[in-house]
Amino acid sequence: MKTFNFNAGPAALPEEVLHQLSESVINLDGSGLSILEIPHRASQFTDLLNEASFLVKELARLDDDFEVLWLPGGGRLQFCMLPINFLKDGKKAGYIHSGHWAEAAEKSAKFYGETEIISSSATEHFKALPLLENQYPGYVYLHLTSNNTIEGTQWKTLPANLGSPLIVDMSSDIFGQHRDYKTCDLFYAVAQKNLGAAGVTMVAIRKDFLAKHKTDVPPMLSYAHQVKNNSMLNTPPVFSIYTCLLMLRWLKKNGLQNVINTNAEKARKVYEAIEASPYFNCPVAPADRSVMNVVFTGKNESIEKEFLKFAEQNNVLNIAGHRSVGAFRISLYNGVSEAAVEHLVSVMNQFTPSATY
Repeated sequence: MKTFNFNAGPAALPEEVLHQLSESVINLDGSGLSILEIPHRASQFTDLLNEASFLVKELARLDDDFEVLWLPGGGRLQFCMLPINFLKDGKKAGYIHSGHWAEAAEKSAKFYGETEIISSSATEHFKALPLLENQYPGYVYLHLTSNNTIEGTQWKTLPANLGSPLIVDMSSDIFGQHRDYKTCDLFYAVAQKNLGAAGVTMVAIRKDFLAKHKTDVPPMLSYAHQVKNNSMLNTPPVFSIYTCLLMLRWLKKNGLQNVINTNAEKARKVYEAIEASPYFNCPVAPADRSVMNVVFTGKNESIEKEFLKFAEQNNVLNIAGHRSVGAFRISLYNGVSEAAVEHLVSVMNQFTPSATY
């Protein structure tokens, strides 16, 4: 029987994309070469790289005011590159503290300059999103995490006109939720959740914001140098970028709006199964519940252990919550099929613990 993967990352990919990847490892587009061995500075790769950047701009409805980069180092490197490039003496960066990864971004920035948490939902244990005021002027930038994978919360609409440049970490909901990407001055997404394979991070940056960069930055850590060299200051992660290209083609082929609608329907079915069960509970505020990462608990620890075992016996894999919080997390990224969700819901409905609680 087929297994169904709900891992938070590396995440499931569509079967169509997996077949294309497997073929490309042997023979890329009839070239006789593997995607793993093509020259990264030859047109054979640069054409693929440029197409991936073009598709990001097309799907996000960006114009030529934005540059697109493909960088190694994951989200944690972006946590550092942002302040290294833009945080100047006497200036502050503002951070919206909505959970684990938002906190990690702020802590990294503190190494390079002054930061301030402008809003936090820590007192609510991150079961809801922080409340925002209308304006936060005077900051070098404001940093927001659009989807909180561990806590299961998500901004359904990005805040606009906050008075300072807006930076958004979209690692776990890029192209999976309605977004006005032009609201951002920079947004980034690690690939292994909603966009492709581990090893590369997509960064889109507005040119007028890029112009504010510091000049005393090593080239590898400089957005300006990376833009000038088309993300190829060194050998880029070719296979990871190619995987993103296939996912971007898949998104365009299936229609971004259709994918977004499907994601919402997948989440609706899982949340309804949780609410209908006498054994599960979702602690997240309904208005802030994530479409990408459904977080829930069992009524007690024994039920949680039993359901994890029952799920694995029924080929539902990687649904344990993050190690810091436990319980359950169902990741419903773009690559997770409707069939996978139907099977999961069926398993949830069939589950009955061995003891009466």
